Amino acid sequence: MINAAVTGACGQMGGLIIQNIVKAENLQLSAAFDIANIGKDAGEVAHAGTLNIPISDVRDMKTVLKETGTDVLIDFTIANATVQNAPLVAECGVNLIIGTTGLFPQQRAIIDDAILKNNVSAVISPNFSVGVNIFFNILKQAAKYLPDYDIEIIETHHNRKKDAPSGTAMKAADVISEALGGKEYVFGRHGIAPRDKEIGIHAVRGGDIVGDHTVLFAGDGERIEIKHQAHSRNMFASGAVKAAEWVCGKQPGVYTMDDILGL
Repeated sequence: MINAAVTGACGQMGGLIIQNIVKAENLQLSAAFDIANIGKDAGEVAHAGTLNIPISDVRDMKTVLKETGTDVLIDFTIANATVQNAPLVAECGVNLIIGTTGLFPQQRAIIDDAILKNNVSAVISPNFSVGVNIFFNILKQAAKYLPDYDIEIIETHHNRKKDAPSGTAMKAADVISEALGGKEYVFGRHGIAPRDKEIGIHAVRGGDIVGDHTVLFAGDGERIEIKHQAHSRNMFASGAVKAAEWVCGKQPGVYTMDDILGL
């Protein structure tokens, strides 16, 4: 049985991840971390039943991970928390699943370095949905056949999302840019803003929208729209739990969802 820990356990995603761990055949919850509800039962907070696993203070992470024999930790928090916690987790010899978005390149470099330095395995992805990762591959193929089309990316999320554009939108832009040999990004437009050969990226925030991503390829006389719509956050949580099962036992290194899906 794989011992899995969750940080951000009291958040919406943390709760869903705990629920999915409880349902998984090969995983069991070993620890849960947050800055709130310290000492409360993690299962009860996550509406997953009594698990007799208390929520631990993130400041005690290294001690708790070692005491519980945790094999893998799942982190869907915020960039500033992940860049502090991930190196501590790696130092404990614990594998990582990171779904945190909004990481700056310098922060990502710190995390990657800690993973490689401590010989652990990690899956890092802006989106753990199977459908979204198929979406990325469709975009890669479409871009190759539509190199002269204008490309715009529009992402829409709920009004509580902190970072913009979404990590998924940025990944979509990177996939297209790489397929086309490199493109400049323009984030929104204001005032006099003539279009060139850039990729336009636009963020919309409102209501309780889980996450919509549309990529528009616009040519003369026609356009193609490729869209992914998330109906539930549970797809992100279930994908992360599958990744946690997959990563344990793999050679040390940083993996993506492409590796898990064989893409």
